[in-house]
Amino acid sequence: MTNASAPRANGRFYNPWGTRDWPSVVTTVPFFARKAWTSIVGRSGGAQLVPFDPDALEKNPSVTWIGHSTMLVRMAGVTFLTDPIFSDRASPLSFAGPERVVSPGVPIGELPPIDFALISHDHYDHTDLPSVEALAKRNVPFIVPLGLGDLVRSVGGTAQELDWWQTADLGNVKVHCVPAQHFAGRSLTDGDTRLWAGWVVEGEDRKFYHAGDTGYFPGFKEIGEKFGPIDLAAIPIGAYSPASIMRFVHLDPVEAIQAGLDVRAKRILGMHFGTFDLTDEPLDEPPRWFHAEARRRKLGPRRAWTFDVGETRSW
Repeated sequence: MTNASAPRANGRFYNPWGTRDWPSVVTTVPFFARKAWTSIVGRSGGAQLVPFDPDALEKNPSVTWIGHSTMLVRMAGVTFLTDPIFSDRASPLSFAGPERVVSPGVPIGELPPIDFALISHDHYDHTDLPSVEALAKRNVPFIVPLGLGDLVRSVGGTAQELDWWQTADLGNVKVHCVPAQHFAGRSLTDGDTRLWAGWVVEGEDRKFYHAGDTGYFPGFKEIGEKFGPIDLAAIPIGAYSPASIMRFVHLDPVEAIQAGLDVRAKRILGMHFGTFDLTDEPLDEPPRWFHAEARRRKLGPRRAWTFDVGETRSW
């Protein structure tokens, strides 16, 4: 599979490692009803918010958790964002859909200069057009998977599209588009017409991996074989329950630890939890389970990280 482009048929991309078995309406209808209800009444347990340190943002290398899958990363003299979402809802609607349970760790107006932004796929909690538009007004260019450039350009941005295993040279770093196991779509008609991906950003002396949104799949080992060791891997650890719906396209914390080991990560940073209430698990369960699994696998606190929203660490 390594170095093969993303497969597609009839204008739609698909996962080469298998297909998602969609459960019956007996499972799906109650799930969506529960999520509609919690989007109204809310749930406790969101991630802790701490004041960000402007001086820490200037450290090189450093990483700051802004929330969900949004990271502010500095390395090799460049500063970039991943899956930037600063809006109150992960939704096409301003009045409905998953509402943010914790504010962005760094407000969009207080970001330092950004050299580029990466987007992993087109779902609303990863491609937030108001945030894209605001960054585009600051002349931030975007690197996106195939087909996603149309969304960026629709709000005035510029985008370079990459297939799996393609590379873009951006100043002091190389940005590699790598496979993920997920799906795409923002409406009833555009399913899987845009690609999903992860990213490896490679500088002279270190590498950063952002897995995007993904289930567990053999591609992690391929990424590790090609780019490992990875100095810091940001891996999603939330949105896994019920497993009958989520398992093929999302990781649970046990799978996230294994994925980090597969890519040969020196440090595994859990993300994609505690910011939007997307699935059934308690909002504060993913980091607890993640660290329990890290201890079971004898990974010390220097190798398995979760942050408070707004927290910055050097790596």
